[in-house]
Amino acid sequence: MPPMIGPGGPGRPGPGGFGARGRGPDAKPKNFRGTMAKLWRYLGKERKLLSLIFAFLLIDAVIMLAGPYLIGVAIDAMTAAGSKVDFRLLEAALFALTAAYVADGALTLLQGWLMAGVSQRVVMNLRRTMFAKLQKLPLSFFDARPHGELMSRMSNDIDNVSTTISQSTVQLMSGVIAIVGSLVMMIVLSPLLTLASLITVPLVYLLARTITRKTSVLFKDQQARLGQLNGHIEETISGIQVVKAFNREQKSVEEFDEVNGRLYEVGLKAQIWSGFMMPLLSVISNIGFAAVAIVGGILAVKGNITVGVIASFISYSRQFVRPLNDLANIYNVLQSGVAGAERAFEVLDEQEEPEDPPGSVVLEKPKGHVVFDNVSFGYRPDVPILKRIGFEAPEGSSTALVGPTGAGKTTVVNLVTRFYDVTDGTIYLDGRDIRDYTRDSLRRAFGIVLQDTYLFSGTIKENIMYGKPDATDEEVRRAAAMANADAFIRRLPNRYDTMLTENGGNLSQGQRQLLAIARVILANPSILILDEATSSIDTRTELHIQDALLQLMKGRTSFIIAHRLNTIRDADTIMVVDGGAIVEKGSHEALIARRGTYYRMFSNQFKNIEGAATQP
Repeated sequence: MPPMIGPGGPGRPGPGGFGARGRGPDAKPKNFRGTMAKLWRYLGKERKLLSLIFAFLLIDAVIMLAGPYLIGVAIDAMTAAGSKVDFRLLEAALFALTAAYVADGALTLLQGWLMAGVSQRVVMNLRRTMFAKLQKLPLSFFDARPHGELMSRMSNDIDNVSTTISQSTVQLMSGVIAIVGSLVMMIVLSPLLTLASLITVPLVYLLARTITRKTSVLFKDQQARLGQLNGHIEETISGIQVVKAFNREQKSVEEFDEVNGRLYEVGLKAQIWSGFMMPLLSVISNIGFAAVAIVGGILAVKGNITVGVIASFISYSRQFVRPLNDLANIYNVLQSGVAGAERAFEVLDEQEEPEDPPGSVVLEKPKGHVVFDNVSFGYRPDVPILKRIGFEAPEGSSTALVGPTGAGKTTVVNLVTRFYDVTDGTIYLDGRDIRDYTRDSLRRAFGIVLQDTYLFSGTIKENIMYGKPDATDEEVRRAAAMANADAFIRRLPNRYDTMLTENGGNLSQGQRQLLAIARVILANPSILILDEATSSIDTRTELHIQDALLQLMKGRTSFIIAHRLNTIRDADTIMVVDGGAIVEKGSHEALIARRGTYYRMFSNQFKNIEGAATQP
């Protein structure tokens, strides 16, 4: 597959969509329940293990429910009638209590171990699915979104999902079980005391509802702001040379402070509101305990219940109230995890490149006969870029596209490789509509060298082999020699095994361009696209490489996009593109003789060169 062509030129979609920089705090959160349902469906095979964890939780809950009851038995054994201690009953109660707490500790460790595995596998699969999804999305998706914001979704948001699954899920399940079990035991011990303890439940519900309504919006906005911050960081680091060249360091810091300040503000509000939860819940819990103590004391004085029952009831009351407090707090924490899951699922729900329709054929041994038939296209429906253009590029011919920036030259390349599909008209390759071919086989027919090339982290050899992973060392060396890259590679300490940093940052721009050309040469495509391929190479190197490019272009259909007109003088056909239309077409000699747009462009360019050469 040829490398991607980045955004640029009028009519291109700017940063927007879900990753828009301008997204503000009024962004409404999506459906909480809907996102939770999606996450549950995504768990897939892990549901069986979750069921096992739930079974352990049930056993653990039964054991822990026995604890307060045994405490009450032990107290009653020491305060029995006649002031005699029932040592046999006391010993049995203490032994059972010890066994219960040991079993609880063992089950808690097992649950944590199993849950950690579940959460990490889910997050690993979610990251894998999301990364695979990115490979299937159309180029327009990436043109319209900051890359740093997408990286934030892949890292920060999914990390939040991991934390939520590993920590909140067990607490949520155990909390529900503890609430139901404690309520049953409280009713069994004393229905009247149960009514006294339940006066706090409506207060807990109202408090949790009020705070979580506020924090759900704040946590969602916090994740969006974090994505904006990551986008700004990625953009600044990628363009650090430009930042320094224009002395924009201080301005860049000010912009960072602005974005970071917005994140601070919304993060502070989210933490303050969520921080209100536990102190207020503690106050409400103490009110409930006070009510139980007062009513229990009255009942004990009247002889309706024993001191042991009151002790057991207070323990059950704590087991009942504490999960209520925890659930309220957990729900608060869930907002952050669900916000992260929402943003991840937004990517997963994006429309992929359409699948090849039934009957699509594999392009085999393409000859390279390309025809544009009344083709129109716009990146946005309201801004046409190409307007009913038509031309023919015979097999083995070279076609040069020249014209002002934004005229639509690179758009022609985007369409013929099906990075975008035409709005109207048809593009034919070897007599067949390119939409009849499978995308993969069509793109394998092309080799593209861009003005802003991209190299991956890895060795020089691995980068050259990118389009042909099974190439031999000798084939790699020949391709590099043909691209005039072998000489500088051999001067490097590790030669072809030299490690490159991100985008070949430890090489010059010209050297990166030579490696990109070698990569295309090794891939041996049927159709070449050279988009300002030699613009970043000095004049001397350009002269050396022109012969290599001419040899490479022999027998292959070639499209050459160039602003330096001296590089396309030998093209079979030169097309002048302006305003989305082909205004002139012909050979260099014919267009010069016509003395039209191309003649003026050529004359002005060389007049400027000659004028610069005569300056003292």
